[in-house]
Amino acid sequence: LQYNRVWIPDNEEVWQSAEITKNYKAGDSFLHLQLEDGTDLSYPVDPAALPPLRNPDILVGENDLTALSYLHEPAVLHN
Repeated sequence: LQYNRVWIPDNEEVWQSAEITKNYKAGDSFLHLQLEDGTDLSYPVDPAALPPLRNPDILVGENDLTALSYLHEPAVLHN
């Protein structure tokens, strides 16, 4: 089972990619994530401000930013 990937703020890299490892339910105060280096993380979230979703790998390097599924700061910087 593969879950969505999200961008979370990072003090050194500005944004860091993470994969959600457990279904999020309304009212949960944490997202269960795994960082790209394999580190598991319980990331505190505000249900009104969930982290931005990451675009599929097939869109990485896309020349036309309007072709991205999700257009936000971390997606533009990563692309």
